[in-house]
Amino acid sequence: MSHLTVGWIGVGRMGSALCHRLLAAGVDLAVYNRTRDKLTDLAELGATVADTPAKLADRDLVFTMVSDPTAFSDVTTGPDGLFSVPGVTPQVLVDASTVSADVSEEVRQVAAERGCELLAAPVSGNPNVVSSGRLTVVASGPRPAFEKARPYLEMFGQGVSYVGEGDAARLVKICHNLMLGIVSQTLAETAVLAERAGVSRADYMEFINMSVMGSTFTKYKTPSIVNLDFTPSFTGHLLRKDFELGLEAGRQFDVPLPTAALVHQMIVAMIGRGHGEEDFMRLLTVEAAAAGLDLSSEDVEVDDGLS
Repeated sequence: MSHLTVGWIGVGRMGSALCHRLLAAGVDLAVYNRTRDKLTDLAELGATVADTPAKLADRDLVFTMVSDPTAFSDVTTGPDGLFSVPGVTPQVLVDASTVSADVSEEVRQVAAERGCELLAAPVSGNPNVVSSGRLTVVASGPRPAFEKARPYLEMFGQGVSYVGEGDAARLVKICHNLMLGIVSQTLAETAVLAERAGVSRADYMEFINMSVMGSTFTKYKTPSIVNLDFTPSFTGHLLRKDFELGLEAGRQFDVPLPTAALVHQMIVAMIGRGHGEEDFMRLLTVEAAAAGLDLSSEDVEVDDGLS
C-alpha cells in the first residue's frame, strides 16, 4: 500500500479509538479537535496536534468524524476550515459523520472545486467494538478515491463495504440505525415482558444470545439490559437525529416506515424523561415505566461478547 499522510478532525469517543488504531499501525497522523485536551494521549503516542482544521490541508487523506452538519461545514468550508488554504488541499476527504445529504453535497462541491474527492464512510460500532477489532465501515463516492482510502479504512476493524457513488453510504448507515433502534425497542419490550412473568433479564438474554436471534449487538447490549449500565456508547439524542433523517428519507422515496415511526416516538419519550445524554438502551426503563415495573440492577457478571 502507498503510505499517505493522514489527518483527523473530531476526536470524540469513537474518533479517539480509531486514531489509536491508525497510530498502532504506524500511520503518520495529525489530529485536530475543538477541545484540545482530548488530544493529549494521541500526542503522546506520536500524533501531531493541529491548532485548526486548516493546518491539516497539506495531508494526503483527511478524516472527519463530527457530531452534526453544522460542525461538518465549519471544519471543512468555514473560515479556518480544511478548504480555507489557497492552493493546498487533501487528495481525499473521508467523512465518517452522520450528516444530511444536502450538507454533504455542499461540501462535496467545494471539495471538488479544490481538487479533493469526498468519500462518505460511516461506521458501525462503538469504542468497545473498535477495541475488539469488529468495527465495520460502509463507504460511497468515487471508486478511485475509495481504493486510495481503503487500506486505512480496513485498519478500523473487520471490514469495509463499498456501496456505490455519491452519498449512498449515508443512507445505508441511516437504515442501519433505524434497525438499531427497532431491535433495541424490541429487546426492551420482550425483556420487560419476561421479567413481569418472573424470568430474570440475565436468563432471558442468555437464551436470546444463544438462539438464532442472538447477534453481536444483542450480546454487547446485555450488560446494559441486565445491570442497567447506561454509560453512553451512542446517546438518545444522536439516535433521535438518525431516526428523523431516516423518516425524512422515507418520505423522500415514498417508503412507508411504520415501525420506525413508532420507535421514534419511544425515543422522544426517553429524551422527554431526561435521558437524552445517556445510552439509547434507556429505552428499557421507559418501557418498564409504561408497564408499571420498577427495575433494579441484577448485579450479575455478564459477557458482552467482545472480549
